[in-house]
Amino acid sequence: MNKPLRRVAVFCGLLVLALLLRVNYVQFVQADQLSNDVHNRRVAINQYAQPRGDIIVDGGKAITGHTETTGSDFKFKRTYVDGPMWAPVTGHASQAFGTTFLEGVEDKFLTGNDDRLFFNRTIDLLTGKEKQGGNVVTTLNSKAQKAAFQGLGDKKGAVVAIDPGTGAILAMASTPSYDPSTIAGNSKTDEKNWVALDKKNDPNDPTQNRALRQTYPPGSTFKLVTAAAALESGKVTDINGKTDTPLPYTLPGTTTELKNEGNIPCKDATLVNALKYSCNTVFGKLGADMGQQTMVDEAEKFGFNKEQFIPVRADASNFDTKMTKDQVALSSIGQFDTAATPLQMAMVASAIANNGKLMKPYMVDKLVAPNLSTISQTNPSELSQPLSPENAQKLQSMMETVVNSGTGTNAKISGVKVGGKTGTAQNGINNKGTPYAWFVSYAMTDQGSPVAVAVVVEDGAANRDDISGGGLAAPIAKKVMEAVLNK
Repeated sequence: MNKPLRRVAVFCGLLVLALLLRVNYVQFVQADQLSNDVHNRRVAINQYAQPRGDIIVDGGKAITGHTETTGSDFKFKRTYVDGPMWAPVTGHASQAFGTTFLEGVEDKFLTGNDDRLFFNRTIDLLTGKEKQGGNVVTTLNSKAQKAAFQGLGDKKGAVVAIDPGTGAILAMASTPSYDPSTIAGNSKTDEKNWVALDKKNDPNDPTQNRALRQTYPPGSTFKLVTAAAALESGKVTDINGKTDTPLPYTLPGTTTELKNEGNIPCKDATLVNALKYSCNTVFGKLGADMGQQTMVDEAEKFGFNKEQFIPVRADASNFDTKMTKDQVALSSIGQFDTAATPLQMAMVASAIANNGKLMKPYMVDKLVAPNLSTISQTNPSELSQPLSPENAQKLQSMMETVVNSGTGTNAKISGVKVGGKTGTAQNGINNKGTPYAWFVSYAMTDQGSPVAVAVVVEDGAANRDDISGGGLAAPIAKKVMEAVLNK
């Protein structure tokens, strides 16, 4: 072979080698990146080439479905049963706009592409069946969910209900809501509906999951955390003994007096009466006296300052870790920068009801293959121990006093022990905005405490004097607790 031909042959060989290297790099190194690329339409087509598995409540009731489409390369699209009521749980699965919440977190399992379904896919291939998606069985209770959703009605707010003994989420409602079915397709109508849901076009932001993704000032409901810190630190040992609380009480290092709501008996009040009447002075002084670190440690044992995954992500609730003493006092009554999701406050009530043990919250009971075999089962697990059993029982008795003869009487349920705490949280500069009405509670029978609930209500149409945790939020919590008790 002459020299020019040899050079051409070597050059062509190098080109072939480069091509082989590139092909192998694309197929093996970039495979996952390319298959998950948002611009890869084949992925989306494959995602909707067969019906998705269902999201299930009450152990067997599907709240999702599917229908065939026409005039599109997407064969199936998602449908929803009572879409607005369940949207905070399911999220949406849209041919055009992707997936959210459970539809997103469990997308691979619902589409049948999860590695754990490999055996099922292989059997289907051998037997000639079409690929099928798995089902997601949740812990949700439809009666409790309905009570929460209908209780909120046309008000803006959220409800979370938890089984204190396991951490299973029984209800999770958020209003205003939307119907995921209206954006499930890929048509101009779906696009129009999607644009209408945008916060820029709808200030009520109906796609926002207020139960998990919005933090509110918790107001007086946070006094439960401060009471827990006082008991756990030994600052208070006798809940019926007088506290050293002057009236008026001046915030440390300032000339500002901390006010109570109305003429209530808060001077040197016992911890029981301080919670019953919701004394800002008592809990503000307790927080300042215990100090920042004691309060931070107790708040974080309840779950503050950390995201939760249930498995959907919930925003972290906030209790500041760097404050002056007067700011600690304000934070200890749920003001200053303290902020909590409804899930977080349900966790607080849950831990108290469960004799001080906080169980990790979750809302997926199990993942079930198309052949009905269980692929994955959630086992309840302990998240932390914010309170000793003895102190938890003291706090239970205090919360029950709130419901029996304090600000939470609207949550009473005949024949059942109910503990609660109301809250009216400040909103806006100088509290000029409409306050948020809070109520956190639990219901306990002889068999234990089957449900803990947190309710927050925003009501921009109401007068300030008409808003209170006891007036707006407690009746909703009562209905949810009754729904669980009467299952």
